[in-house]
Amino acid sequence: MNKDIYRKPIFTANPITVLVLGICSALAVTVQLKGACVMALSVTLVTGFSSMIVSMLRNTIPNRIRIIVQLLIVALFVILIDQFLKAYAYDVSKQLSVYIGLIITNCIIMGRIEAFALGNKPIPSLIDGLANGFGYGMILVFIAFIRELLGSGTLFGYQIIPQSWYVANGGFYENNGLMILPPMALILVGCIIWIQRSVQKDLQEK
Repeated sequence: MNKDIYRKPIFTANPITVLVLGICSALAVTVQLKGACVMALSVTLVTGFSSMIVSMLRNTIPNRIRIIVQLLIVALFVILIDQFLKAYAYDVSKQLSVYIGLIITNCIIMGRIEAFALGNKPIPSLIDGLANGFGYGMILVFIAFIRELLGSGTLFGYQIIPQSWYVANGGFYENNGLMILPPMALILVGCIIWIQRSVQKDLQEK
């Protein structure tokens, strides 16, 4: 199997930093690390299994209704994940609110189905979907790590920065309120894109 299937989405063709897809959720769900991890896992599973199912059915789907069929398949997996979260992780489901449902419209999922799954076998399509979901999730988790740690002093809701460090307790530290605002997520994404393109010269526009 071509190693580029699972390498490119993580490094040279990352959905967020290279293709600039899925930015909306990077802004919306990265205030807390727990929510970002759940969103990352959800998108990874939906992308992987939707791509595999579409690949299995690709020769039987009439071209004129292929988008409708693809959306139905994606919606099925999103609904399953949404109901699972409501049953077993209600606090996270409430935190993510409508953003789980909006996975249906995530351009990464439809993009991989159209660009890869419709022209390849099920197993490579599954791996391609999972790899793209992982590449997307990796950026989400990194941004959430920075925002929650510096913005709230916590990780997964647990206090990491000692209370004795805070100014109110006679220390020297204060949480950065800018970190929990949506613009900071966009700034962090921009910094990651800048660093990656500085290192990988082939990504720079001529």
